[in-house]
Amino acid sequence: VGPYVLVTPNETRRKQLLQSKLSFAKKELNDLEQWKKEHRPGPITLVPQRLGGNESEAQARQNQQMIFMQSKYQKKHKREDYVKAKKAAEEAEILKKKAIQREKAERLEVKKRQEEMQRREMLREDQKYKTNELLNRLDVGLPKSDSYQIANPGPESTAWKRSHAYKQALREDENRRLEEMKQEQQRKAELMEFKQKQEEETRTRALKNEQRRVNNAFLDRLQNKTQLNNIYQPGYTG
Repeated sequence: VGPYVLVTPNETRRKQLLQSKLSFAKKELNDLEQWKKEHRPGPITLVPQRLGGNESEAQARQNQQMIFMQSKYQKKHKREDYVKAKKAAEEAEILKKKAIQREKAERLEVKKRQEEMQRREMLREDQKYKTNELLNRLDVGLPKSDSYQIANPGPESTAWKRSHAYKQALREDENRRLEEMKQEQQRKAELMEFKQKQEEETRTRALKNEQRRVNNAFLDRLQNKTQLNNIYQPGYTG
């Protein structure tokens, strides 16, 4: 750093400059105030006239209150309609799922019954085969001549008669059981058909009741809205 000279400030000169700046600023403020006074706007004079249309302030406020209440009720009804529609859709979906589950359960029950019937039929056929095989073995040792059986009735003839009667009883019992199974299947089919018709009628009735309730609610709201409009119409004396 090179040499430098320290100059002592002149306090008198500084004060003079500061005083001149203050006086100049004061003069500008005074000029501004004077200009504002000279250019101040004068009083406004307007011709009196009637404003607000043909209805009074009370009527205007009443109409405003009526519009506000109608808007409030409309929002409320829209919200209620949305909630009801959502609830009805959820109930319909639940009923649909229940119907699907019921049909699945019924099909599973029918399948189980069919499998049980097939199992019993196979068991009956096996028993019948074994019984016939036993009877055939018994018939092998019996004589084939009817004259000999008539002339010499003995233990063999008695055994043949018993085996023949037993076979006849087995056939009759089998026919009877087949007939009972057919009747049982017919009764079950009729019962299932009746149950399905009853469920369909119940679902149709529920849908009609829900539709009737929604229509009645809509008509009630429309009637209330019409009554409100009639009440607040000019000249209403009801």
